[in-house]
Amino acid sequence: QLQLVESGGGLVQPGGSLRLSCVASGFTSRYHVIGWFRQAPGKEREGVSCVTSIDGITDYADSVKGRFTISRDNAKNTVYLQMNSLKPEDTAVYYCAARTQGSCARVSDFYDYWGQGTQVTVSS
Repeated sequence: QLQLVESGGGLVQPGGSLRLSCVASGFTSRYHVIGWFRQAPGKEREGVSCVTSIDGITDYADSVKGRFTISRDNAKNTVYLQMNSLKPEDTAVYYCAARTQGSCARVSDFYDYWGQGTQVTVSS
């Protein structure tokens, strides 16, 4: 089994920044890709970004390109999502997920393990 725990969410003003962390434990050698997803009330889950564990290939949703940066620290089994220039429409519960095979993809059905989520609220 693989466990994922997110942290770093909170309340921030528009234009502000947050850094989310996703720590993996358990059979950490099993995951090939970590993805970040978000879900706002009444909306479908959206794939925000993903990164491969071995070669660091990344992908971003158009809505966050240039503002969000995903990175990994394999020694700490941790993936980060640096979020800058936050907007009210970024408000959502953010989840990290692990994919045990395949490539970087922002499709939630491809992922096998999920964290419990962390709330991000962007408001003045």
